[in-house]
Amino acid sequence: MTVSQGWPVRGQHGWRLPALLTLIISLLVPGLAFAADAERLDLTQHWVGYVGIILFVIAYLLVMAEEFTHLRKSKPVIIAAGLLWALVAWVYQQHGLNTAPEHALRENLLEYAELMLFLLVAMTYINSMQELNVFEALRSRLVSSGFGFRAVFWITGVLAFLISPIADNLTTALLMCAVVLAVGGDNQRFVGLACVNIVVGANAGGAFSPFGDITTLMVWQKGIVDFWSFFALFLPSAVNFLVPAALMHFAVPDEKPHAANDRVCIERGGRRIIGLFLLTIITAVSFHNFLHLPPVIGMLTGLGYLGLFGFYLKKTHHKSTRRVECRAFDDEEAEIGDLVAFDVFRPVARAEWDTLFFFYGVVACVGALGFMGYLALTSEVMYSQWGATNANIAVGLLSAIVDNIPVMFAVLSMEPSMSLGQWLLVTLTAGVGGSLLSIGSAAGVALMGQARGHYTFFGHLKWTWAVALGYAASIAVHFWVNGALF
Repeated sequence: MTVSQGWPVRGQHGWRLPALLTLIISLLVPGLAFAADAERLDLTQHWVGYVGIILFVIAYLLVMAEEFTHLRKSKPVIIAAGLLWALVAWVYQQHGLNTAPEHALRENLLEYAELMLFLLVAMTYINSMQELNVFEALRSRLVSSGFGFRAVFWITGVLAFLISPIADNLTTALLMCAVVLAVGGDNQRFVGLACVNIVVGANAGGAFSPFGDITTLMVWQKGIVDFWSFFALFLPSAVNFLVPAALMHFAVPDEKPHAANDRVCIERGGRRIIGLFLLTIITAVSFHNFLHLPPVIGMLTGLGYLGLFGFYLKKTHHKSTRRVECRAFDDEEAEIGDLVAFDVFRPVARAEWDTLFFFYGVVACVGALGFMGYLALTSEVMYSQWGATNANIAVGLLSAIVDNIPVMFAVLSMEPSMSLGQWLLVTLTAGVGGSLLSIGSAAGVALMGQARGHYTFFGHLKWTWAVALGYAASIAVHFWVNGALF
């Protein structure tokens, strides 16, 4: 075991661990920003390093088996995180380096806190809009429109592509799937194809926006790509969605379902909360671009907007017992019964806390493993030997099997020297690569549960070839339209 400055270099026995295993595991274990003069122990050939990898792999296998075990995904990674950092701290104490792990973990927690608070605000706004029937009203409007199966196939796909950059791909996919299930009923063929289309559209739409996916959010908050540069990925993302959609179009039944007539109205304050959400996004972008403050400060300021408006709705709650805002559909106002007063802390409490704590567990686990030194091996293999383009394409393919969040953390932690075009490439591939398999993205996993029996792993796999053509086409279009950025 050697002590080195910064990242450890390959020693005499540096490649004793099988290269392929090192590559796959290290992609899951991002490193950690550190002071340049901090001493680190190379634990890649130490028993603690091997135990750390085993613990993380076991925890991640339990995460992947959540659908079968019903064990929340946050629990195994949180336990693994504590054990990993305890092992690291114990080894460092044996070498008289008591403070290094503490400083590293504090840096890790700061990075996680920014991401968690940002997501918490976004989730709170989305939950508020759901509580006031914003999404349900949209679903009702589409269901009662009387469109045919092919029209609904394209409408839900396009809406998934356009809504996910503002909301998030998971919420968007669930909303569009609800529409498909309401329209398609027992038509398994239509529902299955439409769900594949929604997953591809939601993931593609999230790839060209800083708010559309966790991976794009991480890249933006890291300051590697500025806000407006993400939109250079609009055309490649659109191609990623349109190619498989066009190929699946003729497989969609050319029938017209029975039109439902379930009229749902947006409750009082719903449309104004949409406006406040857009204002919050503008605030976050402005704070980051003009004041050079972390975007999370702007988002938390936006949470204050929602809090004040929630106070207004609560004080004027008597108006909500008489009317709701139906002007989104017509000029009439519907009479309704008593409603529960809006309370901003209710949507906060309904945030996906399991997801937020899962992010903590992943960030802490991979931070510990990255601190052990595995990232140096992967960085040498991928970005020095393979080249940036091949490495970034491989990141997308890996995202279809492993969650793209730890994969993107790994790339960001490597900090390879790449052009803006290459950073946009890895942002694109990490975002849309998960569409290759139904288990490759949160949207796909969620829809397998929501449309159980209609949208399945093998049903998606049947069209993986079409999604792969869209994946390849989007990369080609990126090199074509953004060639000047490389």
